[in-house]
Amino acid sequence: MGDLCALSAAELTARYAAGELSPVTVTEAALRRAEAVGAAVNAFVLIDDAGALGEALASEERWGRGEPAGPVDGVPVTVKDILLQRGHPTLRGALPAPGDVGPWTEDAPSVARLREAGAVFLGKTTTPEFGWKGVTDSPASGATGNPYAPERTSGGSSGGSAAAVALGAGPLSLGTDGGGSVRIPASFCGIFALKPTYGRVPLYPASAFGTLAHVGPMTRDARDAALLLDVIGRPDPRDWSHLGPAPGAFGEALRAGAEGVAGLRVAFSPALGEVAVEPAVAAAVRRAVDRLADLGARVTETDPPVPPLDGVREAFHTLWFSGAARVTQPFDEKRRAALDPGLREICARGARYSALDYLAAVDVRMAMGRAMGAFHEEFDLLVTPTMPGTAFAKGVEVPEGSGMARWTEWTPFTYPFNMTQQPAASLPCGVDADGLPIGLHLVGARHADALVLRAAHALYEAGAARIPPPAVLREPPAVLRDVPTG
Repeated sequence: MGDLCALSAAELTARYAAGELSPVTVTEAALRRAEAVGAAVNAFVLIDDAGALGEALASEERWGRGEPAGPVDGVPVTVKDILLQRGHPTLRGALPAPGDVGPWTEDAPSVARLREAGAVFLGKTTTPEFGWKGVTDSPASGATGNPYAPERTSGGSSGGSAAAVALGAGPLSLGTDGGGSVRIPASFCGIFALKPTYGRVPLYPASAFGTLAHVGPMTRDARDAALLLDVIGRPDPRDWSHLGPAPGAFGEALRAGAEGVAGLRVAFSPALGEVAVEPAVAAAVRRAVDRLADLGARVTETDPPVPPLDGVREAFHTLWFSGAARVTQPFDEKRRAALDPGLREICARGARYSALDYLAAVDVRMAMGRAMGAFHEEFDLLVTPTMPGTAFAKGVEVPEGSGMARWTEWTPFTYPFNMTQQPAASLPCGVDADGLPIGLHLVGARHADALVLRAAHALYEAGAARIPPPAVLREPPAVLRDVPTG
């Protein structure tokens, strides 16, 4: 039977249907792995053994009757502690405040859809305070380590989810992405993540970061991401900006397999014209692009017509820092003093922006959206590295000695496409000399989520996304050595 924690969601449900596996057995293994993963890399703020086992037992009874509740019935999932989950606190990576006592009676839309479909909720994963930065550490929960090197960062802000998926604590996780927050940790941790078109997955409560913030699937491959998106990508009346029903099932879009990219017009931008990319990253991404060409894609090396990145970053900062300031506006001095110092700094800056500053940033955003819309008239997909480098030391916002001030300086490939609301995915395409994962970034036109998933799936089918398993699993620390595999 092998390692139960290595099975995909699609494999699990196929075995449930055949009577070969029990959701209870799988959940017991996933809970043991979650406890060990929490100890090894600090990926969880909460693990719910009793709740998960109760949900698994109910799932087992449904499968026994031949009446599964949905396509993820009995599949262990985790939820980033930004999203509401009924019965558990949602503290968003922050220290508890007097108002954080509940009652916690409501699910976020994506969580509600998973619950309706019979998913088993293992627990909630770590995030920096309010998801404000591209690494995962906070005064409340400490730093989350990388599955390939626990002394390095998992990335963020969905770093706990990425580490949990990479290490087998459930094949599915819900993350959020306002500037790269599912794709950054996916790249650093060697998993797959999709930031869907804005509004494809409803979000409630609305993010203080406004229409920059997306909910997205974090999985071990594109097939599971399509399965998850089919569940969570349905309208919810609590989100006034959600899209209508998807035009078709995302899982169906993958059926072309490795032939799914034949004839696609692919623009390959190795550096968006100006980014310094580490040689190992550049080489791995180019090999993956060559594989796309081998599969029949028509690849052109060219840069999209985006403005200089310094200007884009400043506009993003105006929108992002203003949102952070709004989150913390009600805080008294005592609670403000307890914030991550970096968050405190950007909140102070955000509070100084005027309405005209904000609208000027919106102008930059609209110009980028028009430019990328025209670009995708000529090209179906844009390919870049996900990150210019691999994971650095945990516990810091920027790589030590880099001279950088903010996380946006080392994430130039991700946040621009939150500005434009486009679907964008990261999948592994190799490792560097230290064995750290490298990510490939696929960007589609707005509403082309199925195309992005199809191209990613083709690369998985062709073996281009195959990398070694995490070091934490290959040479497990003591907390993982005695965990049964099923």
